[in-house]
Amino acid sequence: MKTDSIFYELFLNLPDSLFSLLGLSPQLAKEYQFTSQELKQLAKRIDGLFLPLNDDKPIYFVEVQFQKDDSLYHRLFTEIFTYLGQYKPPQNFCAVVMWAKKSLDISLPPYYQEFQDSGKLTVIYLDELNSNTTDSIGVEIMKLIIAPQSQAKTQVEKLFSIAQKADNSTTKNQDIIELLEKILTYKFSNYSREELARMFTLSDFKKTRFYQETYAEGKIDAKISSIPNLLKLGLTAEQIAQALELDIELVKKIAGNEQN
Repeated sequence: MKTDSIFYELFLNLPDSLFSLLGLSPQLAKEYQFTSQELKQLAKRIDGLFLPLNDDKPIYFVEVQFQKDDSLYHRLFTEIFTYLGQYKPPQNFCAVVMWAKKSLDISLPPYYQEFQDSGKLTVIYLDELNSNTTDSIGVEIMKLIIAPQSQAKTQVEKLFSIAQKADNSTTKNQDIIELLEKILTYKFSNYSREELARMFTLSDFKKTRFYQETYAEGKIDAKISSIPNLLKLGLTAEQIAQALELDIELVKKIAGNEQN
């Protein structure tokens, strides 16, 4: 699953998710803007940035990691201090690292330990989130992202129930549904559009923009069905993704299924 773009959309549409996850009031989201900004010295953009509207609230730097990365903490704090040096904000900061599971985490270097001890660094393991249903759509979406396929249907039903009861605009609810179905499409990449619609009985499944763009006239099915043959011909996942104009993560997942 392309988790970077998924979580970016999640925080963009439901910024209160971060504060609910941290055990803070979701109302704090009204005092923040979720954005990304350029780091000139590093020639890159820093994503996952929650900027406060007032000086008395800290800046939140959020990093989501779904694979092993021995340099994560070094890279994160390099980006943070580069940002502070470039923009010189008046606010304090907090860093939040979200690992998909605890086994991926690495030992925190001792020179960063004081940040965790002082509460300026929070490490969260998504696979350890409480199984009890919360009132936060965003937190429940995170649970769906890491849930095994066998539990996905139950989690989706919870989410649609919460979304329908939430006091959101029609546009925002549509954006949430779009995000849910994008997650399902990545999570069940080996299923056809009819199978997905039947599995999750989503009445609005065929009405969403993502569904229509991805599954228009069954083109995606034809592309997906051709992947095994292209793999047998010796093409790499990257070559197939480029040739078929498919997401690389989707192709890699199908390739992995073929090997199992």
